[in-house]
Amino acid sequence: MDQNLGKLIITIGIFLVLGGVAVYFFHDKLSWIGRLPGDIRIEKENSRFYFPITTMILFSILVNVLLRLYRYIVA
Repeated sequence: MDQNLGKLIITIGIFLVLGGVAVYFFHDKLSWIGRLPGDIRIEKENSRFYFPITTMILFSILVNVLLRLYRYIVA
């Protein structure tokens, strides 16, 4: 274990707390998440299938940008 791993864990924790605060206070403004065009939703009488492909692509891009920013700032 080294010091950079500790910084990474602290940074991830801070982002998780900020994300939790955003969801807690702005849950009514974030209702579009998971309902984007391209998200697959099939609802039948007895079953539901939901595959948020567009939401996950956007989430992946956001996480990638944040990690690159972290690497740029720390390294």
